[in-house]
Amino acid sequence: MSENPDAPKIAFPCPDYPVKVMGDAGEAFYDFVLAVIERHAPGFARDKVTVRASRNGSYQSITVFITATGEPQLRALFTDLKASPQLKMVL
Repeated sequence: MSENPDAPKIAFPCPDYPVKVMGDAGEAFYDFVLAVIERHAPGFARDKVTVRASRNGSYQSITVFITATGEPQLRALFTDLKASPQLKMVL
């Protein structure tokens, strides 16, 4: 998805593609992230979801592994994740 021609190329479909999202800590943000992921990558491995709290507990990072099917899927996924005001960063 990078416009850098020297960026590593991803072969699609790409199983176990990590999506890392950082935002305000809380169940509402967690539920939002999983709902968006489910909409764009149905059947992702919920048992592989990891959540880490920031040092002071204000923020959390959520890592989800999906099967990436192509750049359109990833663009749509990132756009929908960025719709939350609780989101701080998506990688």
